[in-house]
Amino acid sequence: MSLDRRDLLVASTAALAAPTLVAAAAAPAAAAVPFSGRQAPGFYRFRLGEFEVTIINDGYNRRHNPGEGFVRNADRSAVEAALARAFLPTGHLDITYNIPVVNTGREVILFDAGTGGLLAATAGTMWDNLAAAGIAPEAVTKIVFTHFHGDHVSGLVTREGTARFANAELIVPQAEWAFWMGDRAPQQPAAMAKSRFAPYPPERIRRVASDAEVLPGVRGVPTPGHTPGHTSWLVTSADASLLVLGDVTNHPAINVRNPGWHIVFDMDPVAAEATRRRLFDRLAADRTLIAGYHWPFPGLGHVRKEGEGYEMVPREWSSAV
Repeated sequence: MSLDRRDLLVASTAALAAPTLVAAAAAPAAAAVPFSGRQAPGFYRFRLGEFEVTIINDGYNRRHNPGEGFVRNADRSAVEAALARAFLPTGHLDITYNIPVVNTGREVILFDAGTGGLLAATAGTMWDNLAAAGIAPEAVTKIVFTHFHGDHVSGLVTREGTARFANAELIVPQAEWAFWMGDRAPQQPAAMAKSRFAPYPPERIRRVASDAEVLPGVRGVPTPGHTPGHTSWLVTSADASLLVLGDVTNHPAINVRNPGWHIVFDMDPVAAEATRRRLFDRLAADRTLIAGYHWPFPGLGHVRKEGEGYEMVPREWSSAV
């Protein structure tokens, strides 16, 4: 039997490869590389006119079975269809907490104070994320509140009940203060709200009208319904504006797309719906940038009119500030 040139080339190549194959078979398996199990620091920074804005993520709370009881006036199938449309699981809904921080060059302004790690185990990341963003609690000069639910005021205090923000003035809507500090509010959440503000002396708590300009470039927008004194805040610098929304909506898949849906946390759901429709009509027409407290991090985007509802259009992420 004779071998042609092609056969010799194949045989030679196999012979050369044999030692490599043997060595590979004898080599030990690569050592396992452990997973880190941690997310990157959750902050996002951008310029708003002459201001610098940093969105601080405070983690999330997982609500199980959102098709039951989360929306008062929609059945399970409708809620689950809305979640599926947004490519979300139907068995749970992760509700994000995002805290805007505005540096005007003179003031460092926090909008709401987050959970402070006193609520869900998956929340309370604001402290690590503030540190990662280079913002110390003592550098905060003002804290402006949308309302007094626990996930917006609990970060005012430590686990021991002492004040977290040593140098901050607290700016609160008068109507919200009157409700929670009076005798009309539900007893348990009212006691919680009172305990969060208690470590701060009265002279450092400024009560304002919901439509007041509280600082240069920061004006209130009355948005009642979620709570009696709920207030959103319009931040303006040069020709740029940002609306700090608060809880006019929860997750965009729920009641941005469906503005008529009444969330279980809305204290006056009919007023909340009216506020939402009126505000979103204006924001869509003006193309105003929005910071959503419960929108997926970093919670920045616009709304556009879409049929009977609206769509949240995320702001394009940029590596530049």
